[in-house]
Formats: sequence, C-alpha cells, structure tokens
Amino acid sequence: MTRTLTATVPASRYRWSAFAAVAVTVVAWASAFVAIRAVGEFYGAGPLALGRLLVGSLALGAGLLVSRRWVTPTAREWGLIALCGLAWFAVYNVALNAGEQRVDAGTSAMLVNVGPILIALFAGLWLGEGFPRWLVIGAFIAFGGTVLVGLATAGDARSDVLGVLLCLVAALTYAVGVLAQKPLLRRLPGLQVTWLACTIGALACLPFTPGLLTDLVAAPAGATAGLVYLGAIPTALAFSTWAYALARMDAGRLGVTTYLAPPIAIVMSAVLLGELPPVLALVGGAICLVGVALSRRR
Repeated sequence: MTRTLTATVPASRYRWSAFAAVAVTVVAWASAFVAIRAVGEFYGAGPLALGRLLVGSLALGAGLLVSRRWVTPTAREWGLIALCGLAWFAVYNVALNAGEQRVDAGTSAMLVNVGPILIALFAGLWLGEGFPRWLVIGAFIAFGGTVLVGLATAGDARSDVLGVLLCLVAALTYAVGVLAQKPLLRRLPGLQVTWLACTIGALACLPFTPGLLTDLVAAPAGATAGLVYLGAIPTALAFSTWAYALARMDAGRLGVTTYLAPPIAIVMSAVLLGELPPVLALVGGAICLVGVALSRRR
C-alpha cells in the first residue's frame, strides 16, 4: 500500500503540471495571432520572424544558463533539432506572418489548427502512438469547431487564396516541428531543445536583417514592444512550456489541445483590437472545448 501511494502522488503531480504547461502554451499562442495581426502593419513577414526569434533565443539562452542542464546531442538528434528549427521556427513564422497580412486572425488560427490533425495522423504512423478512438472523435469535433470560428470571422479575407495557402504551410511545418521534437525530449532537456531550435530558426532568418533594421527605425515604440512580446512570451515561454508538456504527453493528444487557441484568440481580439466575435464564432469555440474534452478521455 505504501509503495502504491508513493508512486501515485508524483504521477498525479506531473499530470497536473503538464496540464498547467498546456494552459500557458495555448493562451500565449492564442495571443500571438492577435499580436502578429497588430505588429504586422509595421514589420514585414521576414523581419518580424527574425526579430521574434532573436528575442526568443536570447531569453531561452538566459534560462539555459541558469538551469545549467546540457546533454550533448547525437548526430541523429542534431538532425531532428535542425529540422524542428527550420520547419517550426523559421518557415512557420515567416509563413504565418505573411498569411496574417492577407487573412484575419480568426481565419488564420482556424487554418493553422489543421496542424493537430496532421500531428495526430503522423504520430500514429511514425511515433507508434496509434489512433485512440476518443482522440480521433475529439480531433474531428474540435476541427469542426475551428471551421465555424473561421467561417464566422473570415469575411472577405476568404477570397485571398495566397493567404490561405500560407497559413496551411504554417500548419504543415508546425506538425513537422512537433514530430521532430517529440523523440528529442526522451533524452534531451526541453529548454535545451527549444533554445537550439529557436537559434537555428533565427540563423535561417538572418537574410531578413536589412529589413528588420529598416523596420526598427520606422516602426512606433508600441509595435516594437509587440515584437519583443512575441519573442519573450509566445516564443520563449510558450515553447518551453510546450516542450515540458510534450515530454509527458502523447504528441497527438497534446496537439488537439491547441484547438482552444482560435476561440481564445477571438476573445483577445475583441478586447484588445475591438473586433467583436459573431455568435457563430462563440458556438464554434464551445464545440472546440467539447472536442478537446472528448480527446482527453481514455
């Protein structure tokens, strides 16, 4: 009996800490859609990605120095880190920034959240996580909710085919990044993996340096503060809490929880940008919550 209680308490504690990490990640990533929409008026897609990743790399590097945890990656792990950095940090950020210049925040959030469907599918195929019934049911219900959110908030932006395609590219690279990251977290510290991937993404975006310098001079202080926020919170903090949760949960099941981001982004947009969500968007958000809840059943 003593052994059972001793083993159960830490497991429960880890489970709740993973849920808390997921909550921080989802709220921070939801805020990123709103911040990108606001800051993108003054920063180009590439320069904004570079600035965000540089801030994120500095913040993550400081945290890594404090933690003093470092495990030397193998050759295979370096390859996965590079893939994660190029796909999820470099290409994803540039594509999403460019997409949000053509598609509104609600639609972009809905399109990017095709990613968890790809994560669940590829994780079942490549990571051996299988296809639990409630995961599949919850994923499709939550996706239906995001479609409603997107339809309710899209407006005329739905006709911008290029913006839609860019957001779908972001969704694909998001899924690739998660699948590359998951095996790394079995041995490497999450903070180390996140910093390396973020830094690789920043290095890949260095060709946008002239544009970033030009935008920094011309942009107002509020826009630059938004850029710093994107690097510190949705990048450094949220990617760290995501890695923490991903090390303790299945990739497919965790990916579905990001379906909460679109409805949260709509609420934030209403409060911060004065964009009031229509009733259909609220219905879609509720459906997202139902889908996420069902996906957590065992």
